[in-house]
Amino acid sequence: MSKNKLNLTIEKAHGNMWKVEMRDHHCNYTCVYEPSVESAMKYAEVWFANTEVRRKSNQTHAKAVMEMMAIDKKASITTNMSDGLD
Repeated sequence: MSKNKLNLTIEKAHGNMWKVEMRDHHCNYTCVYEPSVESAMKYAEVWFANTEVRRKSNQTHAKAVMEMMAIDKKASITTNMSDGLD
């Protein structure tokens, strides 16, 4: 995916709030509501600046989940059910 692809949408929401939707080049997404366009832009600036930190955190989490699944499988405590209760 292109390192330059950042999506930002700011639109009027309910009352005096602005809906801010963001997606970075790693397909991370968030939606927040801010009281002004200026605060929406500030939030987006910080969120986009943390793209690589968020990516690293997500990769660490995914690796930990995979390791837990491998441990569960080795201990024979998994089932073939997809209910997420293993």
